[in-house]
Amino acid sequence: MALRFGWRKGRHSRSRGAVEVGEPSAGYRGSRLFGGLRTGSGQTDLYHFLLASPWPVLLLMGGAALVVVNSLFALAYMLSRGLEAAQPLSFVDVFLFSVQTMATVGSSQAVARTVMANALVGLEATTGFCVLAIATAVSFARISRPTARVRFSRVAVVSQRDGAPALWFRMANVRGNRIVEAQVRLMLARWETTAEGEPLRRLYDLALVRDRTALFALSWSVFHRLDGDSPLCNATPQTLLAGKALIVVSVTGIDETFMQTVHARHVYRPQEVIFGARLADILSESVEGRLLVDYARFDEVIVLPEGAQ
Repeated sequence: MALRFGWRKGRHSRSRGAVEVGEPSAGYRGSRLFGGLRTGSGQTDLYHFLLASPWPVLLLMGGAALVVVNSLFALAYMLSRGLEAAQPLSFVDVFLFSVQTMATVGSSQAVARTVMANALVGLEATTGFCVLAIATAVSFARISRPTARVRFSRVAVVSQRDGAPALWFRMANVRGNRIVEAQVRLMLARWETTAEGEPLRRLYDLALVRDRTALFALSWSVFHRLDGDSPLCNATPQTLLAGKALIVVSVTGIDETFMQTVHARHVYRPQEVIFGARLADILSESVEGRLLVDYARFDEVIVLPEGAQ
């Protein structure tokens, strides 16, 4: 019996934030603005927010900020009564004058006559230069930042591997280049009760059969043996749910194109760990002897017969 799980682009590395994962960094209190910028007793990091926000959100916020700022300058121009033109100026005309002044275009028919109006023109022109400099810096930082595009199997499975039960999943480097000196770490986070009866979130490092590879180019199957030393020994779907367990995967390596360190992360929740199943084979060999990867079966899960589990 085979189960297919669809893959949605972007479901890797940054697809889940720290608050969902339940890591120590999720202990902040206070409100969150736009899903990223924290206020109150938490951290407020505008620079990180600008780098981490999706492009559509960033462009929408930038456009809204420009409309608000230009509206305020337009209102200030109207209150100062320092603009003159051949025809009476409406708010729309003053708003367009503000936009052209901020962009230093200077094609408006309106002219600043008073000291106050000229001071506002100088202030707005300076504001425009600052906005352009900040927008250029943020855009360059976002575009030049190296990121990993690592695809993780939609689920992890538990089945026999080399005569012993093992938890395993697989990863693939979506880009056409290689990640050299790649390393993977696996961590278990779950709720436990201490001897004093207090609930406590404990973190465990899970030992891997192979935790590094010289070249991560195609796919990589990661195995953790469920032996007596494993915190997941004798684990069941029910115990994972009861402990609200999270299996956190962290991958680091050096992107051979940028020669900089890249990082990817993924989280498996209890309902994403399937017992008594294995992942379908995706490797094959072409007629020319080249190794092929069938990404159409990347998330396919094969449920094993009860005796073979």
